[in-house]
This record gives sequence, C-alpha cells and structure tokens, in this order.
Amino acid sequence: MGNIPKTRLGILGSGKGSNMAAIAEACRSGQFPMEIALVLSDIEDSGILARARERGLPARFIAPGRFRTKLDEEAERQYVQTLQTARVDLVVLAGFMRILKGEFLRAFPQRVVNIHPSLLPSFPGLESWRQALDYGVKVTGCTVHLADPGIDTGPILAQQTVPVLDDDTPATLHERIQQAERVLYPATLAALAQGNIRIEGRRTFRIAPPQG
Repeated sequence: MGNIPKTRLGILGSGKGSNMAAIAEACRSGQFPMEIALVLSDIEDSGILARARERGLPARFIAPGRFRTKLDEEAERQYVQTLQTARVDLVVLAGFMRILKGEFLRAFPQRVVNIHPSLLPSFPGLESWRQALDYGVKVTGCTVHLADPGIDTGPILAQQTVPVLDDDTPATLHERIQQAERVLYPATLAALAQGNIRIEGRRTFRIAPPQG
C-alpha cells in the first residue's frame, strides 16, 4: 500500500481513548491506507490525549467553551481550523461528548463518522447499553454512522450485533459492546479509506474491492 495516499484521520474524544487506540493499531499494522493526523479532546486530562501522546501522535486540548453539551461558536471555529490545518480527510468521533452541528458539519460534509453503542435507530443518546438492558432486548450491538445535525440519526455505515446475556449487568454488557466497537470501527474506517462504501441518501452500500 505504499503507493496509495493515506486517508488522514482527525480523532475527537472525551474519554479513555480505547477506540482511538484500536484505530491507531489498525493504522500501524500497515494493512489499511489510513493514518491518524491529529487527536483532539475537550477534556484537558482525558485518557485519549494521554494514549495518543504515548503513541507519539499529535494531541491537543481545545476548550469547549461555555456550553455543557456542545461547542460554543469560538470553540467550534478552533476545532474546524485545527482539523483543516492538519489536512484531515475524515473526522472520527471516538467518545466525543459534544453534539456537533451547523458550521462544523458543513465544513466536513459526509466526512464526520461516529460510533454508537447500540443497533441504531434503537436506543440513541446516553447509556444506550443500559437502555437496552432495561428494555429487555435479547440482542444489541454497535453502529458506525455518519454524523448529522440530529442525535445518532445519520446514515448507517456498519453494524455489529452483541447478544444480551441473562446474567448481564450494565457494566458487563457495555464491555462486550466496546470489544465489538474496537473491531468494527477500524474496519469501517478502512472501508471508507479504500473507497469501498457508497453513500446514497440514507442508504449505504459496500463495494467489492477489485480482484487481483
């Protein structure tokens, strides 16, 4: 893959950074034409920044501003400018706890990707593994989707099922969903990087890679 330009990823996260670490390992494996150009967080002492720096990746804290659930206007401008300066091709949300709307999404049309710990459209929003357990479903999972102005409502790129066991607690179910995420997210980003996903409105299609 040395002759194929690598898709540059800008990763945004607020938490431990386990998905970022899985993506970093996939990039390092050399199997996929993608690389992490930058890691940003709205939490100064977040685990994702620490794990990025351990791997020698560019990592930066940008204050989110005055709102609790979204970026304010100045913060949004800083995030967009920083990602554009890093020449990112895809913005990858990995546990980023801010809703992105308006100017941010217009700056990266159909290029902001998120992972959610349920089989959307079921159980959007917070603590979806707890929602699934409380509802009594027998199967849940995780979904990779494009971000749009809604909450977990963008076109679905890929999904992976996870069974709900009789003795599950919210913690045990969440851990198994996270294990599935760490496989599904890098693979889906790689498919995007390789041009193997076609997007038509809300529907997405896998394109078979060329043979030979």
